[in-house]
Amino acid sequence: MSTALPRIAICSDRIVYRHHAANSVSHSYVRAVQQFAEGLPWLWPVGMPEGLDACLLEEVDGVVLTGSASNVAPACYGAAPAPAGTLEDEERDQAVLRLIPRIIARGIPLLAICRGFQEMNVAYGGTLHPAVHEQPGALDHREGDHSQPLADWYALSHPVRLRQGGILQRGCAVDEVRVNSLHEQGVAVLGAGLTVEAVAPDGLIEAFCDALAPGFNLAVQWHPEALVGQDALSTHIFTTFGAACRVRQQQRTAVA
Repeated sequence: MSTALPRIAICSDRIVYRHHAANSVSHSYVRAVQQFAEGLPWLWPVGMPEGLDACLLEEVDGVVLTGSASNVAPACYGAAPAPAGTLEDEERDQAVLRLIPRIIARGIPLLAICRGFQEMNVAYGGTLHPAVHEQPGALDHREGDHSQPLADWYALSHPVRLRQGGILQRGCAVDEVRVNSLHEQGVAVLGAGLTVEAVAPDGLIEAFCDALAPGFNLAVQWHPEALVGQDALSTHIFTTFGAACRVRQQQRTAVA
């Protein structure tokens, strides 16, 4: 019996490091994939030619779309340009938005987190609020004071109500949980065909899936990778994703 781990691609950001163009992935995603999804982390370096991106899908058993300091460019969902100084990542936008439909169609398990959640909504034709905190009656979903310890950025912040019988509610057997919150953008119009999995007290959609897709997929606005191993829901998200990746691995190797 093979002991090989499922290969899980983790989407990178394009950054500049010491004047060099670089691809960056936070170690929290690597740790969560390795220890809790029980997979082999693979870096997905955005900015490759489209054909190489497509080749990546032939070799992996799951994909994680990570959170990021950058925002999805408003041009991707037909909105006015963002204010000057807003951090964007054009190469990531291009790579991820063109591959999400292929990932879903092939049944490759997909876990989309924060920016990834927003990317998935846009890929399905949805739109985003560029600044949720400016919406009437909305909570301030940002992480707050950056001088506080990093662990405090990711502390549980507000409750979300889970869809009865949904992916998340089935896993934790409760109707409401608390999550962390570190985002400016949020869903304005939900993409066509997506099913809401969790909602914040201000009505903002916090999780969704494509319930009719051929494989596991889940998008969450919060950051489970930061609390995996400490928080039951965060741990459930990664263990469930990992189980789906192992099923996909068996299917991929059976036809290899």
